[in-house]
Amino acid sequence: MKLLDTHLYEQGAPDDLRHLINYIARAGKYISHAIQIGDDLGLAGSNNASGEDQLALDVLSDKLIEDNLMICRLVSTAISEEKDEPIHCKCKGKDCTAKYSVAYDPLDGSSLVDANLSIGSIFSIVAGDGFVGKTGRDQVAALYIVYGPRTTLTYTMGKGTHEFTLNDVGEFELTDEAIKLKPSAKHFAPGNLRAITQNENYKAIVHRYMDEQYTLRYSGGMAPDINHMLVKREGIFMYPAYSPKYPEGKLRLLFECNPFSFIVEQAGGASHTGQMPVMDVEITEPHQRTPIFVGSVEEVEKVVGGLK
Repeated sequence: MKLLDTHLYEQGAPDDLRHLINYIARAGKYISHAIQIGDDLGLAGSNNASGEDQLALDVLSDKLIEDNLMICRLVSTAISEEKDEPIHCKCKGKDCTAKYSVAYDPLDGSSLVDANLSIGSIFSIVAGDGFVGKTGRDQVAALYIVYGPRTTLTYTMGKGTHEFTLNDVGEFELTDEAIKLKPSAKHFAPGNLRAITQNENYKAIVHRYMDEQYTLRYSGGMAPDINHMLVKREGIFMYPAYSPKYPEGKLRLLFECNPFSFIVEQAGGASHTGQMPVMDVEITEPHQRTPIFVGSVEEVEKVVGGLK
């Protein structure tokens, strides 16, 4: 049995980064417990930074993560998808070692909660204070946690992609080391299917997948869909723009696309906006959106070629 902390140490994680990831993992344990025992899964009566209705579980998850990031005294700036403004570390003195910034989506796929489908939390970590002016290449670590029949945590520090499962005694135990995606795939997850009415190239791509009898795997949550891809070792997730409501795409570069691009690339996959690699896009503001095509290398290449 190899636990998360041991694996991080053996992978050469600096002590402060190792401690930070462990604090994030602890928040994930509390969220997992709240999902299992919670009876208040309805609306919270508030909206997030994008104007979307929040569930009570959204608010609770956001608070649990924020609390753990702030008490660890390692985070200079934390940015939540649920909030308009960043949260800045208030610790002072020689024991304050706040040298990282963390962007997070506390509950990806929260619209799936009432349907009892898997949901997740997503994290992007960079060194220094803030994200603006950086790119996804500046990430020192990225991870996500999926809350489903099992609670799993998958992370990368640029040394491969590794999965851990929350065991019966509350520890994340290594269950899948050095995940590798196949270059081609037979699963596809097509987001924003409305776009086929606006973009003939995307329509042709989706029809090709259907004609070639690819298996559809799309839940409506990015975390469970990317997790499915990594577990099955192949697939492609697509979410283009081409929408009057979301002309730049719906998914957020900082909270979703950068961390998943890092994780998938470290598993031998690829990610692209249709114009350039996702992780080469400069971050100009926290809630920036982008199209994304991510997964098995050959599938991403075919899709990007088909969009031109």
